[in-house]
Amino acid sequence: MTALTDTTHPPRKPRSRVWRKLRANPSALLGAVLVGFFTLIAVLAPVLPLPGPMETDWMAVRKAPSGAHLLGTDEIGRDVLARMVWGAQASLLAGVVSVAIALAIGIPLGVAAGYARGWTDAVISRGTEALLAAPFLILAIALAAFLGPSLSNAMIAIGLSAMPVFVRLARGQTMSVMTEDYVESARAVGLGHMAIIWRYILPNIFPPLLVQATLTVATAIIAEASLSFLGLGQQPPAPSWGSMLNVAKNFLEQAPWMALWPGIAIFLVVLGFNLLGDGLRDALDPRDS
Repeated sequence: MTALTDTTHPPRKPRSRVWRKLRANPSALLGAVLVGFFTLIAVLAPVLPLPGPMETDWMAVRKAPSGAHLLGTDEIGRDVLARMVWGAQASLLAGVVSVAIALAIGIPLGVAAGYARGWTDAVISRGTEALLAAPFLILAIALAAFLGPSLSNAMIAIGLSAMPVFVRLARGQTMSVMTEDYVESARAVGLGHMAIIWRYILPNIFPPLLVQATLTVATAIIAEASLSFLGLGQQPPAPSWGSMLNVAKNFLEQAPWMALWPGIAIFLVVLGFNLLGDGLRDALDPRDS
């Protein structure tokens, strides 16, 4: 009886080894620093000694970077640094919330398809394949246009567009875990379906889902910037890196800094999430000890 009970517990990855591999990966550390930096300035935006992101100064319209305005001003005299800091909130919030929506819908559907199989798997898989047939950004634009222009609707549109990837990943990982001996042993001792899913399926499909979620946050940030650039995301005068680029395109010759800083910020935060996601994938890979 003791031997049977032991086989119902899957082997667990030592956390110390995961952290050790992350610390030994310079790219992952760089990604973590970039993500942490932008997250910190987004959280501290309300207390930083900066002008209001919507305060105008008609005597400082399109002024180049200076001591008074470190990153310059925009077309109506608003401080670009202040709008960059507050825009980080919109971009990071859109990335995290969008992925949370995708996970909240995609994981249950994927686990249900991989665990139940049969007609449940067929219906969910065909619906997922239909959504995957449409390019991610095109689907997000279509959904955002249908829902209406706002940051919240953009997050919903991006989350629904990213959801099929998590359905497919969760389904494949669930089917793989279902073949393991500890799942068969759990069934043999009479555990119910929900107990098996909560105790054995979800903990063992979590690492690849975490990696995919980290990488998808980067994609969601780009998507939010694209939607805001098209007028379907954050609405003026509220700051967003995408909407700042939308305005800046009209002043590239007179005030190139208006486009330079939001473009660099998008590049760096996306680079950070991609590097961090790659580092997590390597650290959580069971084949690389």
